[in-house]
Amino acid sequence: MAHLENQPKSYTVLFSAIDEGMIKIPEFQRDFVWDKVQTAHLIDSILKGFPIGTFILWTTQTRLPHMRNIGNIRLPEPREGYPVQYVLDGQQRMTSLYAVRKGVRLTRDGAEVDYKDIAIDLSAKPDDDNVVLDSIPPKVPSIPVWELLSSFNPAALMEKYNKAHINLISTYYQKLSNYQFSTIVLNEYDVEVATEVFTRINTGGQKLTLFEIMVAKTFHEGHFDLAKRFQELLDKKKGLKGAGYGTIPPETVLQCVSAVACGSVRRQDILSVKRKGFIDSWEDAQSGLFYAVEYLKSHLGVRVSGMLPYNALLIPYTWFFWKKQGRSPSQSENARLRQYFYWASLTNRFRSGVGSKIAEDIGRMEQIIGGCQPEYDRQELSIKCEDLAWRRFSAGNAFTKAIVCLLSEWGPRRFDTHGKVELDNNWLKQANSKNYHHFFPRAFLRDRGFEQSESDSIMNIVLVDDYLNKRVIHAKPPSRYVADFRKENKKLPQTLKTHFIKLDWGVLEDDYRKFVTNRARAVAKALNKVLAPDVAAKPAFKKAAFKKSSPTGPAWHAKARRLLGKGQTQEKVAQACGVSRSSVASLVRKDKG
Repeated sequence: MAHLENQPKSYTVLFSAIDEGMIKIPEFQRDFVWDKVQTAHLIDSILKGFPIGTFILWTTQTRLPHMRNIGNIRLPEPREGYPVQYVLDGQQRMTSLYAVRKGVRLTRDGAEVDYKDIAIDLSAKPDDDNVVLDSIPPKVPSIPVWELLSSFNPAALMEKYNKAHINLISTYYQKLSNYQFSTIVLNEYDVEVATEVFTRINTGGQKLTLFEIMVAKTFHEGHFDLAKRFQELLDKKKGLKGAGYGTIPPETVLQCVSAVACGSVRRQDILSVKRKGFIDSWEDAQSGLFYAVEYLKSHLGVRVSGMLPYNALLIPYTWFFWKKQGRSPSQSENARLRQYFYWASLTNRFRSGVGSKIAEDIGRMEQIIGGCQPEYDRQELSIKCEDLAWRRFSAGNAFTKAIVCLLSEWGPRRFDTHGKVELDNNWLKQANSKNYHHFFPRAFLRDRGFEQSESDSIMNIVLVDDYLNKRVIHAKPPSRYVADFRKENKKLPQTLKTHFIKLDWGVLEDDYRKFVTNRARAVAKALNKVLAPDVAAKPAFKKAAFKKSSPTGPAWHAKARRLLGKGQTQEKVAQACGVSRSSVASLVRKDKG
């Protein structure tokens, strides 16, 4: 039964438990950062009998990823079948005390730190301000703290110290070894409670992230380590980094898994997913995510993750491809998937309320799979030329990124060679990126009397590479640098079309307003074609009908019960119903009462 206990522990008892592997520092704790000065001050406080704060330990049979060494000292593994106590508060103090006791050596910022140097000044009086020093002083009688605690032997001390010093050393040894550390123990609380306690009492003010909590909650020694799985997911060659999507945050990945596991992605929904359900859903979500990334790259021009209007867009697409089990979308599904992308991006859908909106959008994905047209506000499915012409470019804005994706989807070509323009995450984070070029240079427009807000129109932005942007075009007017490119690139008119540009749109006469207006019309036309696809559709689901056909509703429950009644395994039932195995297991538990 979960309960709290006050358990004062002596230095000897507390650190013997660490030596035996029974007290551990969980990996979600921050790195050991205290220096020798702070540690010496801590030892000094103990010698003076001052309180140094309370240690909070969590006793559990659950195994979490934990620190395996401190500097050059290897920490033993816990004994199989025995409970472990994880430090929730007091990690820096406890690690410092242990480092002194063991004489730890570690490297920090390229320099070696040796805790054997911390020593007690035997020439000082016990009530002096600084009895404990962070380094052994020359020609001053002293004893290293680690030596005092590891091999206290009065007879052996007679060879090095006089009687007065030995008496002082004995006093200090008794004070250290018998000091009672205030300790509160949480016995057998759930991991959610333990991590919440840590978050609330963390004296450094650094709350645990949702990902760190889920790493602790889902850890299954020898079977599943979320931190390692996430790093594998990012792998440079085979993972997200190799695909150009290495900037996707871990929270988005958690939401993808939660969408597969339970259809909801709010923080409380993710935390409510049981360990087995999360682990069972991981591979499905990972597979769906990879398919989603490939689709966004190949069908929507989102070549790298830095172009995504919202990271949250990955979640409904991951859910879609998980439900499709990797099958390619049909022509009608593709049209509606593209419609959803631009609708969500151009309306700034995920500016707030991501959790509830994702649940709605998973419903839209369900409708798309069912061959139905999702419902949208008609006014949100139309873009006017005026919406684009003088809208200011902002690299981090979802609307801007949607336009950049459209430009990318059209396969922009280099002005000089007609070769493919390469886009890079590192070049897409700010407005002065190497990939963004003002077709009418700002300096040129400033000399013509245009305000910066006008020259920064999103319709004045084209995607180029660093060489052309910074070293060839500079501040030249379009009529001049386009004429230069035309000499070496015989396909320049076709090249410009890949950027939604034609030569007679004010380019040759340097007419900026004509250029912006015509380009805005062309881009608006392309967007409207995507926002209102010509696709034959079944009537949209009514809300009630949608609930019945939802993956969490009665429709799949009935099918699952029939298959389970025929003796099929939960795994096969999950595959047949298009849900996770954890969902089937939950249904079985519910039916058993």
